[in-house]
Amino acid sequence: MPRPLWTGAISFGLVTIPIKVVSATENHSISFHQYHREDMGRIRTRKVCELDGKVLSQDEIGKGYEVAKDRTVPVTDEELDRMPLPTAKAIEIVAFVEADSIDPVRISDSYYLAVDGQVAAKPYALLRKALERSDKVAVAKFAWHNRERLGLLRVRDDAIVLHSMRWPDEIRSPESLAPRETELDEDEIERAVQLTDSMALDDISGFRDRYREALEELLTAKSEGKVLPAAAGEEEEEPGKVMDLMAALNASVKAAKETRGEDATVHEMTPGRPRTRKKAPAKKTASKKTTATAKKQPAKKTAAKTAAKKRTA
Repeated sequence: MPRPLWTGAISFGLVTIPIKVVSATENHSISFHQYHREDMGRIRTRKVCELDGKVLSQDEIGKGYEVAKDRTVPVTDEELDRMPLPTAKAIEIVAFVEADSIDPVRISDSYYLAVDGQVAAKPYALLRKALERSDKVAVAKFAWHNRERLGLLRVRDDAIVLHSMRWPDEIRSPESLAPRETELDEDEIERAVQLTDSMALDDISGFRDRYREALEELLTAKSEGKVLPAAAGEEEEEPGKVMDLMAALNASVKAAKETRGEDATVHEMTPGRPRTRKKAPAKKTASKKTTATAKKQPAKKTAAKTAAKKRTA
């Protein structure tokens, strides 16, 4: 078992469950050190006092809060530990909610809760069964790293998982980031839905960190003096290039089907053409009247000539 990060108890009504908090994830990222390019000497970060220029050890460094310019209030670990916080050594369950009601944006790091001693086995199993049968998740409060946090408890396989969550006022509103209303063609929406169906998966456990794998190959080749692996020859799309949305959707559906080994035949869909407006019936009637009037004009001229002849006689 990994080294426990925190020990305490789950407070479940009047039930107390001693637990150990263990990280549920591992960081496989490759980290680098900083070196002097000329002689490959290691570059290290030192903590230096800005007043006397002295390099300090961790034992000489304390916490402080700047209340005003040039005025800092020191705070010790002992003072923080004495704060009257009920969740200092307990994960206190305060509510049970539907899992769908939790915004994923609020979820942060994940931890496994392991039983701390045989006495915790029965109440631990009781809470796990209650969560499973109710199809709910537990919202809890706990204190860690000198602050009270909000957490989410749920069941994963046979273990209870604690997800640390952000408080509601820590989530920024996306209102200013949302695009303005845009007119979409029904064919475009239908093709986008087909793309989601073509890319649907029941399990995502097969995804790998290809960048880390390529980085490991690079480091291995350099350490063994071998030829560096060739760069992938992918074409980069020009920034700011106008995209034909329907063409991109058609190509994406075809590529997704080819990747899954399905029939790659794609019936091309083009945006619907705007409908041609018919002339209003009123305009046709007006046109007929104008024609009829034009035809009657010669008759008026003939009548005028006949009247003139009579006057001369």
